[in-house]
Amino acid sequence: MSSEATATSTSSAPAPKPLALALTPADKAAEVAPGEPVTVAATGGKLTEVVVTGQDGKAVPGALAADGATWRNTEALGYGKTYTTKATGQDSGGKPATSSSTFTTAKAKRQASLSMNPLDGQKVGVGQPLAFYFDASIGDKAAVEKAITITATPAAEGAFYWFSDKEVQWRPKEYWKSGTSVVVDAAVYGKHFGNGVFGREDRKATITIGDSVVAVADGGTHQMTVTVNGAVARTIPVALGKKGHETPYGTYTIMSEHTNYVMDSSTYGVPADAAGGYRTKVAVASRMSNSGIFYHSAPWSVRDQGVRNVSHGCINMSTENATWLQSISNKGDIVVVQNSGGPALEPWDGLSVWQVPWETWKAGGKK
Repeated sequence: MSSEATATSTSSAPAPKPLALALTPADKAAEVAPGEPVTVAATGGKLTEVVVTGQDGKAVPGALAADGATWRNTEALGYGKTYTTKATGQDSGGKPATSSSTFTTAKAKRQASLSMNPLDGQKVGVGQPLAFYFDASIGDKAAVEKAITITATPAAEGAFYWFSDKEVQWRPKEYWKSGTSVVVDAAVYGKHFGNGVFGREDRKATITIGDSVVAVADGGTHQMTVTVNGAVARTIPVALGKKGHETPYGTYTIMSEHTNYVMDSSTYGVPADAAGGYRTKVAVASRMSNSGIFYHSAPWSVRDQGVRNVSHGCINMSTENATWLQSISNKGDIVVVQNSGGPALEPWDGLSVWQVPWETWKAGGKK
């Protein structure tokens, strides 16, 4: 009876599953993007060794998972080169098996460089978008979005929006929460972005969101109300754009901060020596748009500030108030202009991303 039970038990024991090794890229694969991962996965057993060798005989560094189920390279491949992957594993019964593949990587028609704003280590305001600028047109925009990972702590819903074939920005659905940490990992090296264009170099940045500083400038009351973390911190008398130079209305994002800055009308097409032209140095200036809108110190118009609009489109305030505002703020802070009598601020003018409604933004722009 006992021996029968033993025999039955032995005959019903499942046979070990055959070991299967999946190598990516597969054997004879060509035009492989150098930035895509080289992987080996084992089923029915585990990996014991994986070696990826270049045509120069050098091994490509990689990491084997603790459970032996997968291997992945930790260093990217080169362009236009041949590599061989050799993988060894064993099934659950200890029986070994090997597999190999030889593949070639693509030659880039062009390598596109990426610039980013903001940069690593910067503290920015709650309105700051994450802007990415390529020096070549991107055909496969989905590939770019896949290559860029944005991790916010605490988490924030957000989306990409393409302003052109070379510029994409990412912003959260709502303003960032003060104190948020944002990690940007643009793993673009060796990734194919269409039409033979590949990413040249990875970019990374860790940024911090500062206090919530939001200023609302009203062209009707000639006052700017500044709130810090939701509480009114100061009301500032201002002068906006005069007739014929009305300040565009909308939500601006501060682009950069300057001291002893030269305001020059020629930057928007009016020569300094022409009627209505100017070239004036100011003590404090913060850029709000590419088209030349700033808030800045304007001691010459203090009598008008709080009373009437006399500027060429900028927000004039006293030197003391401009110094104070710049001292408590960062690039990425928000300035809302209302009741100015001007045209609507264009979303593409500077970093004016909050001019785009969320549902429109989510659609992705010029894809």
